[in-house]
Amino acid sequence: MPLHLIESRENEEARLNALRDLRLLDTSPSESFDRLTRLASRLLCAPVSTISLTDRDRQWFKSKVGVDLTEIPREQAPCNYAIQDTAVFVVPDLQEDARFKDSPLAQAGIRFYAGAPLITRTGYGLGTLCVVDVKPRRLDEDHQQVLKDLAAMVMSQIELQNMIGRVDSTSGLPNLHQLLEDLEDARRHSDGGTATGIVIDFLPPNHASHGWRVLGADYADKVVCDALRTIQPLMNNEGKLYHISTTRCGVLLMEGQAVDPADFIDVILARLQEPVLCNGVPVVLAPVLGSYQFTLGEDMPRTILRRMFSAVEDAQQAYGSVASYDPATDLRAARSFVILNDFKYALKADNQLSLHYQPRVTFAGGRCERAEALLRWDHPSLGSVSPEEFIPAVEHTALIGPLTDWVIHSVLRQAVFWNRKRESLTVSMNVSAANLDEHNFATRLIAAVEQAGLAPGLLELEFTESAFSRDSKRMLNQLMALKEFGVEISIDDFGTGYSNVSYLQQFPASAVKIDRSFIIGLEHSARDQTLVRTMIDMGHDLGYRVIAEGIESKEAWEILSDWKCDEGQGFYLGRPMPAAAMSAFLAATGEIARQA
Repeated sequence: MPLHLIESRENEEARLNALRDLRLLDTSPSESFDRLTRLASRLLCAPVSTISLTDRDRQWFKSKVGVDLTEIPREQAPCNYAIQDTAVFVVPDLQEDARFKDSPLAQAGIRFYAGAPLITRTGYGLGTLCVVDVKPRRLDEDHQQVLKDLAAMVMSQIELQNMIGRVDSTSGLPNLHQLLEDLEDARRHSDGGTATGIVIDFLPPNHASHGWRVLGADYADKVVCDALRTIQPLMNNEGKLYHISTTRCGVLLMEGQAVDPADFIDVILARLQEPVLCNGVPVVLAPVLGSYQFTLGEDMPRTILRRMFSAVEDAQQAYGSVASYDPATDLRAARSFVILNDFKYALKADNQLSLHYQPRVTFAGGRCERAEALLRWDHPSLGSVSPEEFIPAVEHTALIGPLTDWVIHSVLRQAVFWNRKRESLTVSMNVSAANLDEHNFATRLIAAVEQAGLAPGLLELEFTESAFSRDSKRMLNQLMALKEFGVEISIDDFGTGYSNVSYLQQFPASAVKIDRSFIIGLEHSARDQTLVRTMIDMGHDLGYRVIAEGIESKEAWEILSDWKCDEGQGFYLGRPMPAAAMSAFLAATGEIARQA
């Protein structure tokens, strides 16, 4: 095939791609376009005016005045000629022109045609704004200029319609919506090739937060735009760059392009090591990159995007700065989403959430005087879901309040039942530090205890040390109100978190629970023995009752007993069990030797 024919075919395919990128074909009528066709008809005194788009085999009308047709065959259509030049294409009389005398328009009685091409910024003719008449006529230069001006207005409307919602206003780059559309285009026109999606996060959250406070509200915008300007020249027209969030950009690299994704990532990281300026202050970025290589046509765009984000999150959490998509990590994230999404239904169901109880036994006397309530979730499809898996996720949502209320009422109901059967049993429950941020948490709890008719001293709340790092005034006010009411308070997981003696002095607790990580294997670790003994002595010196959790052997029990620990909890003494089994355990409770 001659070279000029090859080039002509390539240009036509590029033109059709540009037309399809606009997503105007076969769309509903639009007043913004109809307004222009009506104006053209009036100004040029033409009974018919159309905005037509030239597809592969047809001429489709996006807007029309004076005609009922929606499309005509492209062959012999005057618009097919009009798009090949930048000037207005005029046919004074179609029936006298050999090219058009047998065309559908001429056969329908149309005599006059004038069309101004709709030209993209890259030079592709998409279609025309044209006027036609049933009588022969000519169009002088002034009227031709009017038609060209109106065609330019059509193109401005097309460009505006496609830019809104697809361009980031800060950087001027295509945004997340455009990335999704480009992925969809690649999927539809895929030939089984591969592509690589990359997400670059320029500023970790704590870095961005500190920068906003110190360098101003526009810190992230200025730094990220400077970083994007650094990256743009590296693309070399080999990929597409997107600004997909305040601190993140995306890159799409298609197979067959000269750049290798791994080399490209190395180059980006090297260039981003150089400081960028923000309000005259040099700022060093801390970029992380996540990449995902995929086969075109296999995955939906949002799946690809989620996996790109999964990869950059892995990089964020790892010590390195680069991570590739890991299906195992993504599977865990997908499971977390299912768990969080389904938990709201679990709160309403009658058979999913339950409480198990684990005995706490005194070293002096070996009696079970307290029991800890532990939440269990039997998911209808996932089975048993550990609290360590779902509680941290729930704590960051508005579900934590309803969950805590569910636990409170369940614990109170069971505690009332047990204390009618025996002399005294204190039930403890874990409460999230997030609950202390609720302004009415203490009020709600006090009301619930009073309504249940339980003596306040038979309820104990366990808070982890993470509560120390929250708003101390609100936290202390809530805890002091509960303490004054008579509810007992203990510090859970002691030794693993925000341990601070000054906070211990303020915290209105009566007990500390030494974390199980120090107790398991205690009999084999001289270091843990030193730490645990020190914690017991310190707890006693501060006036706390000391509980050791995680006791799994008789040797550990005896060591802790020698050090005058107050209470113990662990598998050696009793596993968590349903309320009925706990009732049987309480009935049989005796000396600790009987539990060995």
